[in-house]
Amino acid sequence: MSKNIGLFWLKDDFRIKKNLALAEATKNHDKVVVFYLYKNKKFEYQQAQKWWVAKSLDNFEKQLSKFNINLEVVEVRSYKQAFDQLLKKKDFSIYWNKTYEPDYLKFDDYLSKTLSSKKIKFKIFKGNILNEFNEIKKGDGTPFKVFTPFWRNAERFFSEKIPSLEKKINKCKRKTYFFKKTITINKIYPKKKWFEKFEKIWSPSEESALKELKNFINHNIKNYSEARNFPGIVGTSKLSPFIKHGQIHVETIWEECTQLKHNGVNKFLAEIGWREFNHSLINHFPHMLENNYSKKFDKFPWVKNANYLLAWQKGLTGYPIVDAGMRELYSTGWMHNRVRMIVGSFLVKHLLINWIEGEKYFKKCLLDYNQANNVSGWQWVAGCGADAAPYFRIFNPILQGEKFDKNGDYIREWIPELKFVPNKFIHKPWEIKDKKILDLGKDYPNPIVNHETARAKALNAFKKI
Repeated sequence: MSKNIGLFWLKDDFRIKKNLALAEATKNHDKVVVFYLYKNKKFEYQQAQKWWVAKSLDNFEKQLSKFNINLEVVEVRSYKQAFDQLLKKKDFSIYWNKTYEPDYLKFDDYLSKTLSSKKIKFKIFKGNILNEFNEIKKGDGTPFKVFTPFWRNAERFFSEKIPSLEKKINKCKRKTYFFKKTITINKIYPKKKWFEKFEKIWSPSEESALKELKNFINHNIKNYSEARNFPGIVGTSKLSPFIKHGQIHVETIWEECTQLKHNGVNKFLAEIGWREFNHSLINHFPHMLENNYSKKFDKFPWVKNANYLLAWQKGLTGYPIVDAGMRELYSTGWMHNRVRMIVGSFLVKHLLINWIEGEKYFKKCLLDYNQANNVSGWQWVAGCGADAAPYFRIFNPILQGEKFDKNGDYIREWIPELKFVPNKFIHKPWEIKDKKILDLGKDYPNPIVNHETARAKALNAFKKI
């Protein structure tokens, strides 16, 4: 074993199982330090994730201590500044797993060249993905722009290649410290009380992620194809925050699920495939991270309306299924996927507000915020993305509610004002004439727009591009 220190750069890799870079560090060094670079500026826009990251660091530190490994948290302005300081030191090697966002991959190139020029040993490993995004291409070498053929090829490619081997994490001979200036994890915890609710719902740890996967496989995956559409029941895995922060590797999910033989498995794995597709898209077409994938939407006549945007954010649009979704998001840091499509469609097609505003708010509130999924998902809903829903497909929030939350169980859970509204009015409370049941405008808002009028406006706006 090498006498110098092995450094593992921790990003979204809060796991022991299938953590290739960490395993390599402990295999080659008897002293290992795990370090996390905390950029406060980044988390100004990802407020909910501050809580998840802080909690993850707390839990991961306890895991690492069992292997005699220290976790050190360093506050930095930029990664470049942090590594400029780090590279002044000697006698270390460094290991990390890839993060599949263009800025991270660009920094990997810079760091690799810099380390090579200074003759510092390093090794980069595949990150939390089944296939490297550039491995899956069409016969002519160009990237896929449609999901179904992409996933058909990606699924087969991963099945046929040799999966990355599970590497054992070795116990280090002794603990060591590396950075002089570190911060306590407590400094990362958000001060706002909004996040206190998360404590009762989520446990950000590898142990919890594996437990959630097992529970989902044992009880819900069989009916996933149908159940995933109904927000009032437990029909989804709720693994997305754990996948985002790397408490579980998608290879682990693949290995566990492919042992099962029923339709729910294929549908569930296709969701993993959608994540792979999104990572391919943002890296092959990076302009879509801040602009429309489809350039023709650059001329779309979006409306700026701060009152409408605020009503949507607070769950006060007057459309129960939309409002329930937005309140679930704010209260739990998560939203049911069917409802994500409904609230997204309402913002861009009923209110004609640019999808970028929705993406920004989701970034602030989602525990599972992932740049590839969020940007691609919003552009899919808006109709301006790759393989997107056509713009003229406009979700009717009333019919969506009636179809997927027939008795209003989901709505009543998140909108207590409507708790005693009869089923026949739960998706159309404006039809209630008896103020004893509901005093509309006082107990619950009137709809901020009329569905038919808004739909006609959206279609007319689409004609302009």
